[in-house]
Amino acid sequence: MALDSKEFDELITKCQKCPRLVEYASETKLNKRKDGFEIDDYWCKPVPSFGDLEAHVLIIGLAPGRHGAGRTGRPFTGDYAGEVLYRSLHESGFSSSKEAVSIDDGLELDGVRIANAVRCAPPQNKPLQEEILNCRPYLIQELEMMGNLEFVLALGNLAHKQLISSMGLRQTDFKFGHKTTHTLPDKKWKLVNSYHPSRYNINTKRLTYQMFSEVIRKLTH
Repeated sequence: MALDSKEFDELITKCQKCPRLVEYASETKLNKRKDGFEIDDYWCKPVPSFGDLEAHVLIIGLAPGRHGAGRTGRPFTGDYAGEVLYRSLHESGFSSSKEAVSIDDGLELDGVRIANAVRCAPPQNKPLQEEILNCRPYLIQELEMMGNLEFVLALGNLAHKQLISSMGLRQTDFKFGHKTTHTLPDKKWKLVNSYHPSRYNINTKRLTYQMFSEVIRKLTH
């Protein structure tokens, strides 16, 4: 029997497939404080996707940041990358607000859903291959549930590889490249690539806000 959105979210948040990530979340809950936030403020569980399953765009990030989505429980909420993403989504009409502060800030998405290739915050933001593989079935299931998809935007090479592998395709046939659009066999939707809007990529000018906004605007056509 097919799951609805709430049941799918619960399936993700209850996941404990990766002992290292479960331990990391527990350690965060017990010991870490950041920028005045108390431990009780931290989500410290797998982070479900945000947005409607009927959306025509799915955006895939790398993984929750420890003090971003790992704290708030919503993708790209409470960190620098989220500031870039939601501002651009707002300017393109996908988001009701340019700021994503908390899971109950009232922000709503229109036509877009946001997920991560790995649903738990990993140490140094670097998931292990086994952890990437453990999360892959959730992405496969999510894609199957989204019947109105027109575009999937992969933010960064890891998200791109997770998506390509989820489709059972060869990485060498669909290489990652910023602003590249791929047509996948037997899929009605197209895969679009962008560098991840991380602080590092923005500060080093590998990615500018204008470059990122151009990619987001491609998703409206």
